[in-house]
Amino acid sequence: MATVRYELNEGRELTAAERQQLEHAKTLPVVYDEDSPELDENMETAFIAARRAKPYKGQPLTVYVSPDTAKEAERLGGDYQAIFGKLLDKAVKVYRETL
Repeated sequence: MATVRYELNEGRELTAAERQQLEHAKTLPVVYDEDSPELDENMETAFIAARRAKPYKGQPLTVYVSPDTAKEAERLGGDYQAIFGKLLDKAVKVYRETL
């Protein structure tokens, strides 16, 4: 399988052809394979149990960073706020180990 890379340009609007491709993709069936199998009841139960054991919860925190740092994090894509959260978690863990 080939890797497809696409760089998003902030503020860029989708073209008519891209919108048409998205609308067509919505009509396609989901294809399961060995890398992404359909969940059975046991797998679904295991995922739910795992989330209950370690839920996605965090404490809100306001942190001020330089505009350059914020731009670099945004360029990483995805949820840059989650990236900052993971970096802080690791930094605190490393700091704790040095005490």
